[in-house]
Amino acid sequence: MKTRRQFLHHSLLGTAALSLAPSPTRAAATGLISGIEKVVLRREDAPGPCWFHPRACMIPGRAGQPAQAFMTLQPIMGSDYFGPVHWTTSTDLGKTWTDHQPAPPLGWEKLPTGGNEGVCDVVPEYHAVTGAVLALGHNVFYLGQHFDPKQPPRQPLYAVWKDGAWGQRQRLRWDDPRGSYIYTNNCGQRVHLPNGDVMMSFTFGTEGKARAVCGVRCSFDGTSLVVRETGNALTNAKGRGLLEPSLTRFGGRFFLTLRAEDNRGYVTVSNDGLAYAPQQAWAWDDGEPLSMSTTQQHWLTHSDALFLVYTRKDATNANVLRWRSPLFLAQVDTKTLRLLRATERVVLPLVGDGVKDPNHVPLMGNFHITNASPDESWVTVGSWRPKAGLRADMLMARIRWSAPNALAPAGR
Repeated sequence: MKTRRQFLHHSLLGTAALSLAPSPTRAAATGLISGIEKVVLRREDAPGPCWFHPRACMIPGRAGQPAQAFMTLQPIMGSDYFGPVHWTTSTDLGKTWTDHQPAPPLGWEKLPTGGNEGVCDVVPEYHAVTGAVLALGHNVFYLGQHFDPKQPPRQPLYAVWKDGAWGQRQRLRWDDPRGSYIYTNNCGQRVHLPNGDVMMSFTFGTEGKARAVCGVRCSFDGTSLVVRETGNALTNAKGRGLLEPSLTRFGGRFFLTLRAEDNRGYVTVSNDGLAYAPQQAWAWDDGEPLSMSTTQQHWLTHSDALFLVYTRKDATNANVLRWRSPLFLAQVDTKTLRLLRATERVVLPLVGDGVKDPNHVPLMGNFHITNASPDESWVTVGSWRPKAGLRADMLMARIRWSAPNALAPAGR
């Protein structure tokens, strides 16, 4: 498979996530995080639906105007059952947000069978070369008031938001038989290159087979997203295979983190975002693997250090579904691809009793990370209790940096 080694010499990432956790043993050496503040964006008893998948990107300010946060989100009504995608903005670094408005191209479309094709797992990212927001998710099929267990083939769907207006709904085409049943970048972080190309990854597979993951390079002209190259396949035969890959770039290399279904998460690295080394399980710096349960991880990327945000099993959440609370972060040793155990800290804490009353613990498995300003990054999540009334708070963690993050917009 053709690769692009010249990407090695390009710099900058447009959609990463990293964060560092100071601890008594490493605070003096790292010290990048000066504090973490939990913010409730919307309480569970607020009127209206329970909002899920809150994901934001930053649009730099122009002509002395402040930067604008642009967020997509959607209601959740049941397991994998989501309402139409909405959007909202903030011009005061997330303190206040506009009313949620439907994103027309990312709504439901009626099917001849009587069901509906919706869009979910959307990630918006600002594309600096074209000044557009690329909102990329994938299709999902509903029958009646439920997720259709017989899902037709699924592919990425996207729409472009620019100058206050949405473009049309579009499908990202990939004519490769290996993705005949599914190929997607759902919930995935992407990297925008200085020439405007978009680096991402697909999880893909044929019906009944475990999914693989590959690196992907796309061109984007502000209107159309087109697959140009793909890389080697990474595989795992357990369960559904490798899922929900997220990408960042740090120190001139591309880092990929992978959800799996064998009580592990995985990481791999590439010089060009296409040719990846075999993945290795996430482990502490002493070699002990982390216990993870089919849940995504994402990057928190500071210009001075790389971090991972994740869930894992610990003593407080032993009976929580897939250990999806609390959210942790730790610094990544970029040479060994292991987590520095001494840097781990809680981003958003577990609420309730994860041992004796796990059904009332809000779950936080579908989260996103935004470099909001040089001084702070966000982790946003729509928590919910699927076995106890569905609803829970929509949350933000403000991670404040002690040194400026050069990867974030300056604000004005």
